[in-house]
Amino acid sequence: MATKFRAHETFFIRKGWLSKGMRYVSNKPGVFTDKNDNPMDVLGIGANMVKSLRYWLQAVDLTKEPKTGKRDQKLTPFGEIVYAKDPYTEELGTLYLLHYKLVTDEEMAPSWYYFFNKFAMKEFTKDDFVAQIQNELKMDGTTVAIRSLTDDFTCIVNTYVPRYKSDPNKVSPENNINCPLGELGLIDILSKERGNYTYKKSIPMARSFNPWVIMAVIADQANGREEISLNELLSAEKNIGKVFNLDSICMLSLLHEVEKLGEIKIIRTAGLDVVRVLHKRSFIDCVNKYYADIEGTNS
Repeated sequence: MATKFRAHETFFIRKGWLSKGMRYVSNKPGVFTDKNDNPMDVLGIGANMVKSLRYWLQAVDLTKEPKTGKRDQKLTPFGEIVYAKDPYTEELGTLYLLHYKLVTDEEMAPSWYYFFNKFAMKEFTKDDFVAQIQNELKMDGTTVAIRSLTDDFTCIVNTYVPRYKSDPNKVSPENNINCPLGELGLIDILSKERGNYTYKKSIPMARSFNPWVIMAVIADQANGREEISLNELLSAEKNIGKVFNLDSICMLSLLHEVEKLGEIKIIRTAGLDVVRVLHKRSFIDCVNKYYADIEGTNS
């Protein structure tokens, strides 16, 4: 399976991009490949940005396109719900779900996958990340150019660290090109000594999560199982602990909120530390419940 390093063309997701992409794909599945209508003219962005947007829509699972034949894109089931319920991707829950999709796709976003699921350092530099992912790739017998890994790291930072923090001198109100996922606060700058940046993984505020978003990930990773250990939820790749940078205290706080929904039961007696899933729901079921919940709250 070919993994895609540096497929973003060095562009992180710009504000409004995903919304524009969903709208055009929904109206014209061949928007990225049409021989008659130049996608640069249609989308109003440069050639490399077109490639980048085409990639990002798939990397966050809003769209998919066939590997062979006519490469028309179409919205995924997840993309259809987001486009219907939050087309401008403004809700925090939507951003958490897009983030989850991105960092669990080892094929489309291998550096993002590695950073959140395997890279254990809580405080780190660019060199730390590049050295460790290189070692991981070597063990798998894979060679990737250092420039690709460096560009991926820069793009990861630009995805999650708002520009006013990373580059305050270049930010103006007219130049609002932050990535929406920066709102999640999952990476922060620890120090900037002599231009050498040290970063840290940050634990988000428990109150920033809607419990249905947490339940969506639990349901997706449970694969129909009725019991999952707390340790698996915290430590397993692709699960809530890894993808959202949670520690055990924050995770338990979130699980108690999901328990209040009547979806799970936390069992910590008789030597067990497990979560029992009380209803068989799919990821999509939980995403629908999330939007129904916020619509009910906001009405």
